Amino acid sequence: MKLLPLHYLFTFLFIVFLVFYQMNPAFRYFCKKTFYKLWLFTMSALVIIISIPRGRNMENAKFLRMSLLPLKYIFGLKIVVKGKEILRTKKPFVLVMNHQTSLDVMVIMEILQGRCVPIAKKEILYMGTFGPACWLSGYIFIDRKKREESIATLTEVAHSLHKENFSVLIFPEGTRNHGGSMLPFKYGAFHLAVKAQVPIIPAVISSYSNFYSQKEKRFTTGKLIIQILPEVETLGLGPDDVPKLTTQVRDSMLTTYQEISGLVNGASH
Repeated sequence: MKLLPLHYLFTFLFIVFLVFYQMNPAFRYFCKKTFYKLWLFTMSALVIIISIPRGRNMENAKFLRMSLLPLKYIFGLKIVVKGKEILRTKKPFVLVMNHQTSLDVMVIMEILQGRCVPIAKKEILYMGTFGPACWLSGYIFIDRKKREESIATLTEVAHSLHKENFSVLIFPEGTRNHGGSMLPFKYGAFHLAVKAQVPIIPAVISSYSNFYSQKEKRFTTGKLIIQILPEVETLGLGPDDVPKLTTQVRDSMLTTYQEISGLVNGASH
């Protein structure tokens, strides 16, 4: 029995792969998620190499952003940003956004420009090459298990916003939410904004459900809307105002989420 030449074997395996990819949604989901992670870690390694000569610097964030922007074209995603002009302010602000999946890392790059860095959980720091790339890009990490240490970090950030003229992005839900709504907001982002006396700018990402579902193992092409809402001023507010401020911002974001999710889901049918 003769062995098939190697190139015939590879061709056969490639055809089998394509058939499975086209016919099996779960297999396609697995392939896309694997590709997403490989791209993230590979591009992060390049960002590290480029960033090391300058050390930890917010200016390095542009390299991370540029490396992730092509993903939306690769996955066939149309991302529409509404109200982007609101982010062109030259003064510091706290950007708050809903958090749905790991794909948010890719999506936030559409609006994360200039001197605006995320405040993220410390666990991300140890995610392969992605963590060090984020650290070199000036991202701020907090240990959610150490409350006093987290408060101290946020207090330090509050004192630095005006002094170093930068802004921060925070996911006030504190973790990913796959439930099609929004989890209760934690107060950290709002205490930070009040302490620094800087405005809050809410940003809402529409539901991913028209193209992505972790539960159903579905990942197709689709559309997203990011709606930037008008800034919410905090001048003159104190710690006692934080609960009301948090509720106000969450209510407006939840209403917007339902509206724009209805638009993309309606367009997908």
